[in-house]
Amino acid sequence: MRSANGSGVHAPGRAAHCSPAWPGWSGKQPRAASAYKSGGRGAPRNPSSSPALCGSRQTNEREGNKSKHQNSHRLYQTRLYLIHIEPTMVAMTKRLLKTFEVVFSDPTKAFYCSGDKVAGRVVVEVNEMTRVSAMRVLGIGCAKVEYPKGKQRCREEVDYLRYEEVVHLDDQPADTDGSVILRPGNKYEYMFGFELPQQGQIVSSYKGKFGYVQYFVKAVMERPSHPPQEVKKNFEVEEPLDVNTPDLLAPTGGAKEKKVTCMFIPDGQVSLNAKICRRGFCEGEEICIDARFENTCSRIVVPKAAIIAKHTYQAGGRTKICRQKLSSVRGNHIISGMCDAWQGKTIRVPKIKPSILGCNLIRVEYALMIYVHIPGSEKLVLELPLVIGTIPHNGFGSRTNSMSSQEGSVGSASNSWVSLRMPSAPPSYCDVTRDVRLDQPLTPLLDDYDGDDSPIFMNEPHFPFPPPAYSEVDEEYNGNARMLPVC
Repeated sequence: MRSANGSGVHAPGRAAHCSPAWPGWSGKQPRAASAYKSGGRGAPRNPSSSPALCGSRQTNEREGNKSKHQNSHRLYQTRLYLIHIEPTMVAMTKRLLKTFEVVFSDPTKAFYCSGDKVAGRVVVEVNEMTRVSAMRVLGIGCAKVEYPKGKQRCREEVDYLRYEEVVHLDDQPADTDGSVILRPGNKYEYMFGFELPQQGQIVSSYKGKFGYVQYFVKAVMERPSHPPQEVKKNFEVEEPLDVNTPDLLAPTGGAKEKKVTCMFIPDGQVSLNAKICRRGFCEGEEICIDARFENTCSRIVVPKAAIIAKHTYQAGGRTKICRQKLSSVRGNHIISGMCDAWQGKTIRVPKIKPSILGCNLIRVEYALMIYVHIPGSEKLVLELPLVIGTIPHNGFGSRTNSMSSQEGSVGSASNSWVSLRMPSAPPSYCDVTRDVRLDQPLTPLLDDYDGDDSPIFMNEPHFPFPPPAYSEVDEEYNGNARMLPVC
């Protein structure tokens, strides 16, 4: 590097940059060499290498790039060939098979239960003569979970149904190797049938965000020197879940409270106490909620309730949970220092899948979430577990209780009627007061009553003056019973 006056003296405090002895170097540093020294683009890794070596290296790099280009071109051609040949094979198969499908014996059946028989037939029609070496029917039911977790992918699968059978044509002669020849113009039906596992060994069908439980029948046609052809058809499985068990008919409830603060200063609290009559419900039923809310903080809160679905996926030792709000209701605002009560507030169960509790990979659970929205703070939440079943509540337990209460009331009424119907003796004239009727107007015992119902009043019995003699009372006989008019 030259100084400012061009004398070629290096500036003090800076080291001189020395270049290697290049062949034919005239003493002036070429521009390429300065780029090499500064570590710029195109600098060789070994500065002591000669230009001849650099030239040979560039030639090798060009040849390597050319070979890589040729390999990528061959791979591209191979992919194009596969892309063109695969639709051709599918088209040839479609031209060969006119009909190839699975048909169930009862197409109108919406779902199957554990222990049911799945039966049907495989219908085949061909456009040209075809030799079939074997026809296999598989019944498969599995649960599968798969979801990403960072750079990994959690995946797990479990089988609930695995059935396989080689079916044959009844009226079709077979060769010595078991193969048959299908001719155009005829319809061939391969019959099949199998039973589903018993209750407790199978779960209901399900399809979610990160997993599914599916059941299907697959037919595989095997032909000599040809790839096998497959067709499958899904069917639904719904396990019966009765909500009339004592555990699901028992009432459930709970209480929660939350202290509210404002800038670390106590600001009262919000509390709720709620219960429902039972835990088991079916779609379309109403859930009656009895709840009480109390607000002693300085904010206006809003009570709400919602039905929540909780989907749990397990795979590879990890768990993923998804929550979903299905339906909700809300109450009135509650100002500071006030309380509110729900007496039989209802929320309808929407059309949802029943609970899945017996699967190791997928669980579907439901809950009734009763919560209070507090501005500027977290919600006060109370969750009551629910079980959504398939056999609805028959109301037998509640009907029994009501019948027993009615029997008790009827019995008490009968006893009172008997006491009125058979007086021991007529009252005496000297014991009867002149007037026992109330002078003031009648007042209701209950202040709160429905508008359609009449209030309950307090009435004192009174006797006419003077009391009648037995001869003055009209008697009506109906068999052995004697009816007396009520005064």
